[in-house]
Parts: sequence; C-alpha cells; structure tokens
Amino acid sequence: MTAALPPWLQRQLQALLAQRGHALLLDGAAGLGQFPLALALATAWLCEQPEQGHACGDCPSCRAVQARTHPDLCVLLPDALALELGWPLDPWTQERLERKEIKPSRQIRVEATRAALAFAQTTSARGRAKVVLIHPAERLNAESANALLKTLEEPPAAVRFVLASEAAHALLPTLRSRCQRHVLAWPGEEEGRAWLAQAAADEGLNLDEATLAACWRLAAGRVDEALAWARLGLDAAQWRQLPQRLAAGDWGGTLEWPLPRQLELLQLLCHDALAHAFGAPTRYFDASTLPAAAAPARLAALWQALQQARRSIEHPYQAALWSAAWAERVRAAFAGPALHSQSSS
Repeated sequence: MTAALPPWLQRQLQALLAQRGHALLLDGAAGLGQFPLALALATAWLCEQPEQGHACGDCPSCRAVQARTHPDLCVLLPDALALELGWPLDPWTQERLERKEIKPSRQIRVEATRAALAFAQTTSARGRAKVVLIHPAERLNAESANALLKTLEEPPAAVRFVLASEAAHALLPTLRSRCQRHVLAWPGEEEGRAWLAQAAADEGLNLDEATLAACWRLAAGRVDEALAWARLGLDAAQWRQLPQRLAAGDWGGTLEWPLPRQLELLQLLCHDALAHAFGAPTRYFDASTLPAAAAPARLAALWQALQQARRSIEHPYQAALWSAAWAERVRAAFAGPALHSQSSS
C-alpha cells in the first residue's frame, strides 16, 4: 500500500510512524499529498503484520483498507470528495442523497462528524486500533469542529486521529493545539518531475519534456497539481499561448475544463501579470508570453474579484454563462486605456 507513495512522502511517513500521540495534523499547500500520506499512516497503524512499523500491504487489515471496508477505519470527507474518490458515505447522508433530498456537500456535515465520533467510541472490531481520518480538515463547519474538539480533549483509548489540511490556519486554534503538527515537505524539482513523468505514463499520458515543464510550472512544484493539469490535456504550446488568449477574451480549449480550474487559471495569469507590472519575476508563465502590461490598479481589482469568486465557485452555475462573463471581465482588465474606457461606459 505504502510502496505507491512518492519517495518524499515515504521519508515523511517513516518519521511520522516514529511519533506517539493520539492526533496528527498534516499541514501543507494543496497538492502535496496530504490524503495519501494520511491513508498510509492509517494503514500502518491498523496493519496486523507490520514490517518495521510499515504496513505489509497483504494482511487482511491492509486488504480491507484497500477495499475501503475496514471496520476500524473511518474516513471523514465532504460528500462530493467522498463520491469522487469512491469512499462510502455515512448512512444518513447516503440515504438522503439517494432520495435527492440533499445535494453532495463540499463541507463536512455535522451529521457525518457525529457518526465518526460515535464510531470512535466503539470497541475495535479487529482488536488493534481505530483510526479516524479527516480530509480536508478545514472543511469542518463550526458545529463539526466543536464536536471534534471535545473528543480530542478526552480521546477514547486506542483511537488515533489524523487530520489532513490544505489550510490549517482556518482550523480552530484550540483544534490545532490538540494535534501534533507536521508541515509537509516539498519535493525537489528533479525528484518531483521524475515522479510526475512516471505517474503520467502510468495513466497513458505521454508528456514530452516541454509539456512536463509547463505542468510543473503551473503547479508551482506541487506534483498532484501538475498531474491534474496534465490530465486536462494541457500541452506546452497551449501553455505559451494561454496568457495572450485569455487576456483577449479567447478561452479556446479551456471552456471544457471544470469551473474551479478555469478560475485558478485566471488567478495564475493575474498573479504573474501583477508581478510583471511591478518588475518582479513571474511564477507560472514566462514573462515573454504575458500580454502588454495593464494598469496595476485594474489588475489588483481583478485579483480581488477573482478571490471573491473563489468563495462561491463550487455552487451550481451555468458554466457557459460564467465563462463568458469572466472572459469579458478579464479582457477589459487587460485592454488598453481607450478600449477599457469604452467597455466601462
């Protein structure tokens, strides 16, 4: 099970398995591997034939984790993420989703949290331990977080919690203080790109070196994110053309991408355009591919609007209308003074 982890996560797993304590908080930027690392930890804690502390991958317990049926493992995810990853939902949520009484939530429901905490109070089915894995922990709503806090303050015996977070600052300070915090390490570029090339090949994505570099650049060194860009079919030629095309209101082949990914692309462009306008190095695109410098005030206003849009991007939208509206807004932000005045009047 753990053999599939990239080498930089394997090294962190080794260190984490040596720690003692009832609650771990894995903290890092999105795309650094919080969930697979948390699952590897849970598997090792539950393994019936551990090898130097690591999961054997072949005992009944390890096979049950792989099948997502282990009776002593509770994986607490937002509904939408659980469905995406193929993890079972709690009975309350599953029943109401089937009846179409509710829609899959992007937050961790309090009902699911209560079910997880009730699970933690029961006796281990296989006699080793019980594990509650929560990801992303910042998706706990206030009621869920407070319910969890009470359990972390007085944890049941033989129960371990692992919280994986992409925004630990958003957690209750009292919740963070009850956990041993581990900040995830970033992979080195050579090691990360080698893993990315192999992972893409395993999925049938044959990336040339230029495309590999483009995906790595857009992901800012986060391999999971780089692989996500590659899965969208992004190539090096498209990456070079994107800044000019987006600034002109031409979305090209990106219209079929999920709305959160479209929004992220606009944020990356706006970030680099602002950096370039102030003479700072760009991060996601080559400076030579950026459109002519727009007024920093307009770019700053665009950045604020994009940040605001991020808060509601996961709600239902008419995707085509959303994309058309933002294409015009971005075009206006990058337009010359005369054209911008025209579009504002």
